[in-house]
Amino acid sequence: MKFALIRPATGEQALSGLAERLRSSEAHVTFRVGDQKIQTPCPDADYADAFRLLLAELDRLDLRGDVRVVGHRVVHGGERFSRPARIDAEVLEQIRACIPLAPLHNPANLAGIEAAQEAFPDAAHIAVFDTAFHQTMPEVAYRYAVPDAWYREHGVRRYGFHGTSHAFVAGEAARMLGRPLTDLNLVTAHLGNGCSVAAVRGGQSVDTSMGLTPLEGLVMGTRSGDVDPNLHDYLARQAGLTLAQVTDALNRESGLLGLSGLGSDLRELEAADAAGHAGARLALDVFAYRLAQKIAGMAVALPGLDALVFTGGIGENSADMRARTLRHLALLGLTCDEDRNARTVRGEAGAIHQEGARPVLVVNTDEERMIAQQAADLLGGQA
Repeated sequence: MKFALIRPATGEQALSGLAERLRSSEAHVTFRVGDQKIQTPCPDADYADAFRLLLAELDRLDLRGDVRVVGHRVVHGGERFSRPARIDAEVLEQIRACIPLAPLHNPANLAGIEAAQEAFPDAAHIAVFDTAFHQTMPEVAYRYAVPDAWYREHGVRRYGFHGTSHAFVAGEAARMLGRPLTDLNLVTAHLGNGCSVAAVRGGQSVDTSMGLTPLEGLVMGTRSGDVDPNLHDYLARQAGLTLAQVTDALNRESGLLGLSGLGSDLRELEAADAAGHAGARLALDVFAYRLAQKIAGMAVALPGLDALVFTGGIGENSADMRARTLRHLALLGLTCDEDRNARTVRGEAGAIHQEGARPVLVVNTDEERMIAQQAADLLGGQA
């Protein structure tokens, strides 16, 4: 769970932080206030516990009363939302209606909204949708080759996710390259526990790897990414598994966790790989290979490729994973400068390609700032 208290006009963060490894003995919340970093252990804490710790920290700093607007990241907005929306009963109902499309995410988003509305009853609450940025995809990119009635009657199509991050880093990449965003053709790779790539032409999404739900596409922390659509039927017949059991396993027990047999945290897998663990090496190699495949596939949606952008917890911090991936992409003229790549971690953004080659950039995403700015813009600067 990420959070930040931001003054949109300046981007200044009065407080920010991250709750991670929740529901484990190593759960903790890290608060950042100015240059000060405070880590609070909270073994076995869940999201609600982490939110209570955030409120306690706001109270300790006497900042809770400063909150005028709460921007909420909502994973799935379907075709209904192509931009942020002020949360009211109708918007809540629309978010609830999208639960079948994001059963792991939208219920948690709704729970967060309800908790925040109780904690900040006088604030404006704004939903910013992960899917909204990808509503510019052309029909050739978002339609599945399935019966037309499934799309017309049930909304079966590709939606895409991580839109706030893809939009932000595309803008930052344009700034770093010193070129107008409207002139650029980019592939952006958001890599964290959830992962996706996007083709961004002139600042607009024209294709992305995630689909109807956040399960499609790349190998992720615990999500499988692409599998044969007949997998459910096969496992029902061969292993006696129910539809729900297979779906749950593809979401919670697959990806890096399933391949390695160790865990979903890339940092742990890289350490295990260095120690000779075969499962960890396989997981990392499959992750990189599938990522390179999708990056190459996204280039098809563009008239040319001006730069590849890495972002997200893995994209910003794993020099090893970036190097593994780029080794597969020489055909696109994408290279990796070993020294540049090694230096570009822990908040250091910049170019990691070899001199004279096609740009490969590491850009630090700032979804919180993007959400804050979009929320303020929706309110006409009243924030």
